[in-house]
Amino acid sequence: MDAKETVLEAMKKEGQPVNAGKITEITGLDRKEVDKAMKALKDEDLIVSPKRCYWEPKQ
Repeated sequence: MDAKETVLEAMKKEGQPVNAGKITEITGLDRKEVDKAMKALKDEDLIVSPKRCYWEPKQ
């Protein structure tokens, strides 16, 4: 599983909007890797931000 899939799964499992720091804690991935994966997910329109700096999978 690549970093994007890992980050997306962690968000789904959490069930509420999370920030990059929380995803880093949950997945054990490096912060830079999480940021890169989140940017790719944003560009692909797979995650949305309900409030500043917090993200969740797009419904």
